[in-house]
Amino acid sequence: MKQLIVGLGSCGIAAGGLKIKKTLQDLVLTSNLDVSVSETGCMGMCYCEPMIEIRDESGQRSIYGFVDEKKATEIFESHIIHGAPLTASLIDPDYLSKQQRLVLWRCGAIDPESIADALNMDAYVGLKKALNSLSPTEVIEQVLAAGIKGRGGAGFPTGLKWKFAAGYDAEEKYMICNADEGDPGAFMDRSILEGDPHSVIEGMIIGGYAIGARKGYVYARAEYPIAIRRLKIAIAQAKEHGFLGKNILNSGFDFELTIKEGAGAFVCGEETALIESIEGNRGMPRIRPPFPAERGLFQKPSNINNVETLANIGWIIQKGAAAFADFGTEESNGTKVFALAGKVKKGGLVEIPIGMTIREVVETIGGGTSSGKALKAVQMGGPSGGCIPVELMDTTIDYKSLAETGAIMGSGGMIVMDEDNCMVDIARYFLQFTQSESCGKCTFCKIGTKRMLEILERITEGKGVAGDIEKLEFLSHQIKANSLCGLGQTAPNPVLTTLQYFRHEYNDHIQKKKCTTHQCKTLIRYNIIAENCIGCTVCAKKCPVHAISGKVKEIHHINQETCTKCGICKSVCKFDAVIVE
Repeated sequence: MKQLIVGLGSCGIAAGGLKIKKTLQDLVLTSNLDVSVSETGCMGMCYCEPMIEIRDESGQRSIYGFVDEKKATEIFESHIIHGAPLTASLIDPDYLSKQQRLVLWRCGAIDPESIADALNMDAYVGLKKALNSLSPTEVIEQVLAAGIKGRGGAGFPTGLKWKFAAGYDAEEKYMICNADEGDPGAFMDRSILEGDPHSVIEGMIIGGYAIGARKGYVYARAEYPIAIRRLKIAIAQAKEHGFLGKNILNSGFDFELTIKEGAGAFVCGEETALIESIEGNRGMPRIRPPFPAERGLFQKPSNINNVETLANIGWIIQKGAAAFADFGTEESNGTKVFALAGKVKKGGLVEIPIGMTIREVVETIGGGTSSGKALKAVQMGGPSGGCIPVELMDTTIDYKSLAETGAIMGSGGMIVMDEDNCMVDIARYFLQFTQSESCGKCTFCKIGTKRMLEILERITEGKGVAGDIEKLEFLSHQIKANSLCGLGQTAPNPVLTTLQYFRHEYNDHIQKKKCTTHQCKTLIRYNIIAENCIGCTVCAKKCPVHAISGKVKEIHHINQETCTKCGICKSVCKFDAVIVE
């Protein structure tokens, strides 16, 4: 039986995937053919959603992208009814072939609401092996030997974290999944939960067994309704199949799982703030030590890992530590999932072996900039990371190499910027985000980031003065050294890296009162070139504030006092008469 599979991750749904599924279901009903219509999570190729995958009786896969309702009908009639694929609409498989999918290998391949699909692709095989063949200590030894580091950003060895939690003797312990993904441009964890929730559940059960925890919490932000709904379905299915609850697989091990929906505070991505939130308190970091492994949730030994880390665990236990260590570099094993976003041609989810270069990801997999303009920088690590310039695009993606650039691996955001991006404005944007998300508990973060933001805003408004750069550097180092948690300690990173690699742009803003990329509105003006203007009046008609005057077939003029610098006049002019200065 042929299968029609529609991508219905958040990206697919947002692009119109539900309409595509309904169209295909209607076509199947009227055709009386033996064809099924089902859904899957994000396939990773978010740039070409909505997508349809067709699997024939032999398992042959054909993937169509950029599908609308009309195209879906054409695909059905040609490929399904007549057996003639529409080759011009098929997606180039190179995007996936250049990756190494360990975490994402079931994402886009199964119906995330079907445990049968997950079991057919080896879900819970690692759990069965752990409970039937390995002691808790041996599980931890496997995770240690695999060399997996935390994929949430800090890069702390996961096995060592588990070992610490296992080492404390207590009647109650807790296994916690941090699914509070808050970085701008990051959607790795959401897509894993939407596409393969069983991988995370399996990792949590194995982790609970290893450290001696009988209860787990998944802390997921409420802004992820699809992920939470599918996770709830998966938890219910896991209970029905004996993977959760009492005496799991007749092993004598009990484990229960609860979902805690967070309100969306970025600081709750910090593990102790997350713990406070689960307990019903305001999400504010705790002073450490004691660390969560000793006194965490409800003052009991606890272990916290992020979604991607846990999604690796079942694979590691099933295949073995050595198989995982075959991927990556000597110091950083395995693969890493990235959300490739920004000005990139093929944005989406990318899972690569650690050690690939930034250039390979952006240009070879991502297809280069979407604008066709020169690549300028890549922001890695979100607001906690840094901007890596094009000169360093051959940097290998591993924890050590990225740290040497001033950036961090982070949870996996990778935002591409081209020559039109103003790096001062980029630094201002990220600092504005972290400053607004500061919980206010410690002075260096609360007040220090506020003062930094004020300086950056002055600079982008053309009001920067001599000494501002030095103040930014001084404040950055003080905030990094004295903030209580990771939010404050990493908040200055975007500023420090843009100062390191793009200092000349700061100088242009301060000394010349000029933004060379024309992004800072107060430092630019729109003008009309007399020799190019034919007086067509289009710009005047489209101007929302009526700042353009001129008669038909006469040269037009822009009133600088009225102009809001929205750029509409330039975008509608077909004669290149409008310029930005």
